[in-house]
Amino acid sequence: MSAIFRRSALYQNARRPASTSHAASIGQGNLKSPIVLLSIIGFAIICLLMTRRVKGAIVIAMVLTATIAIAMGEVEFYGVASTPPSMAPTFLKLDWAGILRWEMIPVIIVFLFMDFFDSVGTLVGVSERAGLMKDGKLPRANQALISDAIGTSLGTLLGTSTVTSYIESAAGVSEGGRTGLSNVATGLLFLAAIFFYPLVRTIGGGCETPAGTLYPVIGPALVIVGCLMMRSVAKIDWEDFSEAIPSFLLFLGIPLTFSIADGFAFGFISYPILKVFSGKAKQVSWLLYLLAGLFILRYALL
Repeated sequence: MSAIFRRSALYQNARRPASTSHAASIGQGNLKSPIVLLSIIGFAIICLLMTRRVKGAIVIAMVLTATIAIAMGEVEFYGVASTPPSMAPTFLKLDWAGILRWEMIPVIIVFLFMDFFDSVGTLVGVSERAGLMKDGKLPRANQALISDAIGTSLGTLLGTSTVTSYIESAAGVSEGGRTGLSNVATGLLFLAAIFFYPLVRTIGGGCETPAGTLYPVIGPALVIVGCLMMRSVAKIDWEDFSEAIPSFLLFLGIPLTFSIADGFAFGFISYPILKVFSGKAKQVSWLLYLLAGLFILRYALL
């Protein structure tokens, strides 16, 4: 269990070019570490509350874990409310001269794929969990992706990290959220959270350690979200290896690479290849052949 929560700077080092990367590995965390113990405690609280069908189980567990962490001195309490931080350092700070270069084209393509497939994976997974999928398709998918694209673009102008659809939405679905009204409420709460920046930082800011920043308060919630998404696996045709193998490579690749986009790449490359060799090439859309070729090109250019 402790290995799940050991998300640290080691992974960031592993993603750097070989010339600048330090020795990196992912191993079991120290069970004597207070941060690891906090993560396990938080995870146990969520499991117990969800088993009892307690509404708001994840939020309650996060509050309790944060309270324990503050009492132990592992998480610093920054306060409750304050004036929103200034956007001046990041607002419209776009480096057009730096991005409009030929050597940046592969980087742009990589970011395009990462954002697109992160969004598609999240929308499909959350919609499946909410029971909104119809015959394996997401109704009004174009509108959902356009909304996501607008959010990404506006977030970039503001200087934030990518504004996109997040898999954590499954937590809201598990509590009964099914309509756009729940999303409006979430958006309003995010807006209000600007004025509670110190409290947000206390709960979600993580703990600084020699290994990097660890997140004992929100980490357990993300593990539970993964559990909520596993129900869809039962719908995979495991008897058909041209379906089973790409599916397995896809959701195995996501945690091993720490990237939804890379996990999708494993599935999207292997799926059309196996379909062709099994004599089922006509079952594959031309779009999937195109995507497989683009993914192969992406890795060739890296």
